[in-house]
Amino acid sequence: MTEGPKGRRGAQTLVVLSGLPGSGKTTLARDLANRMGAVHVRIDTIEAALASSGIVAAAGGWGAAPDAGYRVAYAVTRDLLAAGHDVVADSVNPLVVTRRAWADVADSAGSRHLDVEVVCSDRDIHRRRVEGRTSDLDGMTVPTWEQVEARRYEPWDANVLRVDTRDGVADGVRAIVGHLTADS
Repeated sequence: MTEGPKGRRGAQTLVVLSGLPGSGKTTLARDLANRMGAVHVRIDTIEAALASSGIVAAAGGWGAAPDAGYRVAYAVTRDLLAAGHDVVADSVNPLVVTRRAWADVADSAGSRHLDVEVVCSDRDIHRRRVEGRTSDLDGMTVPTWEQVEARRYEPWDANVLRVDTRDGVADGVRAIVGHLTADS
């Protein structure tokens, strides 16, 4: 067994938050990471940095490197887990292949893994969130409501913990921490 931060013994934990833009993933991820003492890995931050660096344009646009941000996130997360940190990963994660890749990261690091689908069950609240968003990152353009509705998002084919952020993220944080505690 390894000894992680704060003297805790045992495998590190990777919590993967998935869901449509505007569902509350980043707000939930920040609160959860703070509560767990974990590192927050955000795909939007990585993709915005790749875009603003010019590397995406030089490659021919996102169509030429559609999974670049995810690949960077997988590598960074693997290193963080190996260094003894718990990680909360925050991404739309819309495809079975990306979900499997996160599980492979946890497996390769010998870490626990929990998939969490973040939803906002109230369509009007979700829409207001999306339409009221502005980017907090240079190089990131937030999607429109129409783009969110049209986004490809494959149904889950495995067990996933679902949390609803309709009324905020506090209940979701408690549910995830409770699930992790019960599972340890």
